[in-house]
Amino acid sequence: MNTIVIIIILLALIFDFYNGMNDAANSIATIVSTRVLTPLQAVAWAAFFNFVAAFLFGVNVATTIGKGIVDVNIVDNYVIFSGLVGAIILTATATHLGLPISVSHAIIGGYGGAGLIKGGIDAIILSGYIKVLIFIFLAPILGLVIALFFSVVTLWLVKDMPPRKVDKYFRKLQLVSAAIYSLSHGSNDAQKTIGIITVILFTNGVLGNTFHVPFSVVLLSHSVIALGTLVGGWKVIRTLGMRVTKLTPFGGFSAETSAGLTIIGATIFGIPVSTTHTITGAIIGVGATKSLSAVRWGVARNILWAWILTIPLSALFAMVTYEISTKIGSWF
Repeated sequence: MNTIVIIIILLALIFDFYNGMNDAANSIATIVSTRVLTPLQAVAWAAFFNFVAAFLFGVNVATTIGKGIVDVNIVDNYVIFSGLVGAIILTATATHLGLPISVSHAIIGGYGGAGLIKGGIDAIILSGYIKVLIFIFLAPILGLVIALFFSVVTLWLVKDMPPRKVDKYFRKLQLVSAAIYSLSHGSNDAQKTIGIITVILFTNGVLGNTFHVPFSVVLLSHSVIALGTLVGGWKVIRTLGMRVTKLTPFGGFSAETSAGLTIIGATIFGIPVSTTHTITGAIIGVGATKSLSAVRWGVARNILWAWILTIPLSALFAMVTYEISTKIGSWF
């Protein structure tokens, strides 16, 4: 492999690391805020299951990212490089500001923006984007509705049990729900980086004439996202776990289980959903079972704006990067 390919793969892994950092909040915010585990114990638990996901799920999402967003015939190193830079700028900024964004949409926006400026609208695979755009709205709604339903049913099942006993049981059950959610996070989110690295290898002739995902890329991507989760984006964790609504072990269990099952279903069908959108919707759904006032809607509104701006801003950053990098490249 030549130097530029190695540099782009390293950029993809930096993006993967920030993915784990920003989305660590998704995996551990509920279990930390309910004090079932300490922050360090929680990130270690989440990182382990992020990595285990590499051995349990296929690569349908990676294939969607790799060849279902931008026409691979127009993709070159400049497009991939620019898409990654756009996604990294947005993700790193949001992580350090404590905003839980959709890292999935950052890479989809960056990659699409770079493809658009090179090949025009014909370079964009609209069916892939339609699928993504539908789930921008559907994922949090599904998370909210399933969490609301799950909470109501579970509350009915334990209605005659003493509160202390309920709390004791759900503190243990939350370890299981956190594991389910972390598995779902690893299964869907690591595959974005897997798809990008596979495109890099395919575009540069490393994979031959057939687009396929090497297992070594799967292991590498899952390892790095697990490392990012282990480091953790603590500001994001505080925003999602402690500022949106106050959670109990019962609420944390309901939110994690509902979101995890939603994401695993999407992964099986190869749909790159936002794990952030899904878990946030689930947390709001759990809060709404108490009362609408239990949800801090001002915080939720700020998060919503970050979601709306993710794709266009990462696309804009990628377009600017493409213009600059191609001009610099023409000088050599």
